[in-house]
Amino acid sequence: MVLNPVLKKLADKKVVLASGSPRRQEILNNAGLQFEVVPSWFKETLEKSTFSAPYQYAVETAKQKALEVANRMHVKHLQTPDIVIGADTIVSIEEQILEKPVDKQDAYKMLSRLSGKEHSVVTGVAIVHCSSKDDYLDTEITEFFEETKVKFAELSEELLWEYIHSGEPMDKAGGYGIQALGGMLVEYVHGDFLNVVGFPLNHFCKKLGELYYPPSKHTIHHIKYDSIPSVETFEILSDGDCDSSDSTKMEDAKRLTNGGLVELGKCKESKIPMEIQNGIPRNVTQCLSKLTHLLDGFKGSKVLFVACKLKIFDLLKDRSTVTTEDVANQLNTSLRGTERLLDACASVGLLEKNHQGYSNAELTNLCLVSDSEYSLHDYILHCNDHLWTLFTHLEQAVKEGTSQIHQTSEKKVNDLFQDFHCQSVEVKQRFIRAMDSSSKVTARDISTAFDLSQFKVVCDLGGCTGALAYDLVQIYPEMQVIVLDLPEVITDVTSCQLSRQNACDVSFVSGDIFKDNIPKADLYILSRVLHHCSEEKISLLLNKLSALSEQGKSLNLPPPILIDLLVLHLYNCMDDVFHSIKQGI
Repeated sequence: MVLNPVLKKLADKKVVLASGSPRRQEILNNAGLQFEVVPSWFKETLEKSTFSAPYQYAVETAKQKALEVANRMHVKHLQTPDIVIGADTIVSIEEQILEKPVDKQDAYKMLSRLSGKEHSVVTGVAIVHCSSKDDYLDTEITEFFEETKVKFAELSEELLWEYIHSGEPMDKAGGYGIQALGGMLVEYVHGDFLNVVGFPLNHFCKKLGELYYPPSKHTIHHIKYDSIPSVETFEILSDGDCDSSDSTKMEDAKRLTNGGLVELGKCKESKIPMEIQNGIPRNVTQCLSKLTHLLDGFKGSKVLFVACKLKIFDLLKDRSTVTTEDVANQLNTSLRGTERLLDACASVGLLEKNHQGYSNAELTNLCLVSDSEYSLHDYILHCNDHLWTLFTHLEQAVKEGTSQIHQTSEKKVNDLFQDFHCQSVEVKQRFIRAMDSSSKVTARDISTAFDLSQFKVVCDLGGCTGALAYDLVQIYPEMQVIVLDLPEVITDVTSCQLSRQNACDVSFVSGDIFKDNIPKADLYILSRVLHHCSEEKISLLLNKLSALSEQGKSLNLPPPILIDLLVLHLYNCMDDVFHSIKQGI
């Protein structure tokens, strides 16, 4: 195996992939490389016109992605990685770089332009070796690129639109993915196929071989910084980056990304010589560090909850800097307590701090200010007021195997839907806004996770404000979606949805999904519904849908399909939420 000698060199090193792309992760996993995933926040705003060739743009973007991750881990995580791998894949034709399509018409223009022609797929790669000296980050950077020529067949209008309606082009540079349905568009590939998928494995292996047996001095650019140059953060993902909570396969340690779990037993059993740090084997130190992050995670959550409840981010909106005294005076809070909360917010990246005071981070203005378009403010309050208290009873829930909602509600109720009926108008409206804001984050990814083009009538059970419904009809223009929810929910949401695009293809029906008739449809969606129900209610609902399926069979109709999307996208950190929103803009 090409990488075998190199793998031995890297086995005791902290290798980080600065990308959440599942395709890149799969390629490197299959090669046997052990690595941790830390998606880059680098904002891809490099001016393309300043580069004489597309490959230079790809290489520079890959380098900036890797440097941003190296710097963030060194400064904020207090964990200096040994190696950070950055990559950026672009599609170009006639020296023009094609971005992701913004809508179906844009996808049509891109694919029409590629039809019958040869184009280039270029991946820029940066391998950054890191070390810490006197608290400063020192780096050695090796960079390269791989170019593959791809030719499309002459594409008919019918084939073009069939592919576009599948939803696959919408998150792909150049508007296609060769490893999936997009492969049917390709006439030939000259060069590295995996490079078109997203990572040039062969070139990468050769480059590692040059570095380690022995290092080729002329290929390494050693760049020393007193500190890493400042880069804009919060990446608009151009490489199909998605939820980074997918686990990376490891032989010696099982990790969950984003500071998750490490199997400590593997730390003890490792036969690889271990570097000693302060008298403790390095891989054990890494295990303990990850567990500490997991252990302290609730503190960061509560900082976010309290800051939102006090509307600190609203107070700092549109203001360059605000002092601790200003914030404390306007909120009528203690000076000492306010300063500690503001510092905590700054430490987790929600605020920026300088000698003049505090200001909102970009993420905060976009996601946490209560009146912003993509605000999660109400969902965060819902987490604080409802979900936080539920999780304090997790031990009891495990012992009893039952929902603990009765422990957190003033009135004795058996499930969330009964609790909703008992709430005040204000609490109901906040819950609706919370569900709407969280649904906006996941709707686009959910809509494109499956090919739903065959379904013409869809019923979203408990669809609330229709956030998912509106994305579905935008991606599938021939689809009609019925949102069925409680009367008080429908009353609140329909009046403010008339201006939405494709609003005529979404209809709202009042009703109780457990008591009332369910509209006939080709597809039924249960999104974040079943997990709140008792077993009796789940059985009742599924029996109703089963009966509808039997009616369809008697009329020779295809049976409706049930999709439970509860955990399709479980965003467990604000970075993922921000990236998903930025990807959809």
